[in-house]
Amino acid sequence: MLNPNYYSELKKQEALLNRKNVKSDFYNGIFDRYEYPVLTREMIPLSWRYDLNPKTNPFFEERIGVNAVFNSGAIELNGKYCLVARIEGADRKSFFGVAESDSGIDGFRFRDYPILLDDVCPNETNVYDMRLTKHEDGWIYGVFCSESKDTSSSDLSAAVASAGIVRTHDLNTWERLPNLITKRSPQQRNVVLHPEFVNGKYAFYTRPMDDFIETGSGGGIGFGLCDDITHAVVDEEKILSARKYHQITEAKNGECTVPIKTDKGWLHIAHGVRNTAAGLRYVIYAYATALDDPTRMIAEPGGLLLGPRGWERVGDVSNVVFSNGAIVKENGDVYLYYAGSDTRMYVATTTVEKLTDYVFNTPQDPGRSVLCVQQRTELIRKNLAFLKGESK
Repeated sequence: MLNPNYYSELKKQEALLNRKNVKSDFYNGIFDRYEYPVLTREMIPLSWRYDLNPKTNPFFEERIGVNAVFNSGAIELNGKYCLVARIEGADRKSFFGVAESDSGIDGFRFRDYPILLDDVCPNETNVYDMRLTKHEDGWIYGVFCSESKDTSSSDLSAAVASAGIVRTHDLNTWERLPNLITKRSPQQRNVVLHPEFVNGKYAFYTRPMDDFIETGSGGGIGFGLCDDITHAVVDEEKILSARKYHQITEAKNGECTVPIKTDKGWLHIAHGVRNTAAGLRYVIYAYATALDDPTRMIAEPGGLLLGPRGWERVGDVSNVVFSNGAIVKENGDVYLYYAGSDTRMYVATTTVEKLTDYVFNTPQDPGRSVLCVQQRTELIRKNLAFLKGESK
């Protein structure tokens, strides 16, 4: 017979999994936020955490704990909304699990087993933050961070980050490919595969870094091409969304999701990082590049698209929102999945039409306070004149 605590924990979990999500009262006209997280540690199957046999676990203690669920890749597959979540164990090691939902805003349930990757990198200690791309070559690719200890340093926190690559057709069977090599960048994180060939080649959005934490000479979000994804090598990286002083990308920035193709251009969702007295603050921003040249910036709205609010600010790494994936429906609906403070997953919904309007009609950051006030004053002047005309 199972321990009675199993049934009580299962009842609590089922209530959580069956809870209907509701839109919050947040409004900016661009997207809707939802009240409840879509994934949390409490939603991890009990069989992943507990030994259910009373003989070997008489006190029903959590044997292999889970600390957080965050930074999920996202894809629509077979009519399901699928998240490939980063699951961090109590031992700090991260791994991936597939959670599925019929609605995209609630009811996410994990498949029976987490993803077991091919053990092809003997020095690899940790894996996390997978982005999923349905590529025109017919495969679904996952690009993630492959982390190893920096053996050249005596500092136990020193690490080396590379871009790992896997591919699949069903999110069940995964083929591990060699890690991406970028010849001019010592380390890589937040790498995203473009969904189409560019000049007959595979295209990657990269984040060149000099070391594991600091970008150093890395100038922002890069773009590079490779001939063969089964042995991916990028010789040159062109910066397309640059880091800028006293803007949201000052410390670092990186591509979040697979770019969204529209009639006006590729819509990009990215993250920007700046330093504060309380530590690094991560926000999400957007920009657009040309359809005929994904490296040519054609729209760069100023400021952030989405920042941490309320409980999103509280967690293991506070004051952070971070996205790995978005799902775009055939009708133009967009589901943007983002993590709150490296602890839990949320969703925001919008449409391609709204995002396009935001990206192409929001003014750029002029770079100086006096110019920002002039920009805002002009908006106020236009609005007051409009209201005066409307009142007549």
